[in-house]
Amino acid sequence: MIHARAYIINITLCLGVLLVASCGKQHTAEQTVKNFVAENMKEGVETKRIGFGDLGTTRHISDSLVAEMRKKGDELYKSGIKYGNVPAGEVYYLRMKYLHEGDTLQNTFYLDSELKEVVAFK
Repeated sequence: MIHARAYIINITLCLGVLLVASCGKQHTAEQTVKNFVAENMKEGVETKRIGFGDLGTTRHISDSLVAEMRKKGDELYKSGIKYGNVPAGEVYYLRMKYLHEGDTLQNTFYLDSELKEVVAFK
């Protein structure tokens, strides 16, 4: 009985640590995206952030796809944006919803493996 109780406590602690670690990554990614948007949104564009989706990862980002997203950009953002380098392997992504002139809009931001730089967005 004592071993079962210790096992349950250990599992609970491990899950708690994982939850805190994942929340930390989410927060870091949100801050990186907020900073990117503040720095690269065109002057005079008024938006109100609604919120963020869950942080995810993907391996389906090729150099050509990144180049296309960077070239295309978005009409609300400045041109000539400086992006981070695309990491090898997995790339994180985070969706942000916001209001602009009564419309609900969404962008997906792709971040480096350290969640410090946006490498592309659509």
